Amino acid sequence: MTVESASGTGRSDSSNGSGGGGVSYANCAAARATGAAPVRRGGPGCGSHLDRDHDGLGCDRG
Repeated sequence: MTVESASGTGRSDSSNGSGGGGVSYANCAAARATGAAPVRRGGPGCGSHLDRDHDGLGCDRG
């Protein structure tokens, strides 16, 4: 199940019921709004769309 946050930040929380949950960000503005930026490859909320220079660190540019 995916639920858009009430704050409208573009953050989604999802859980498949297996005890694991995930957070994803639509863009870097959404990650920054929640204090999550920069995000690291493999870490919560990171996706290739956030790491434009492919250095393993997303949303690291202002």
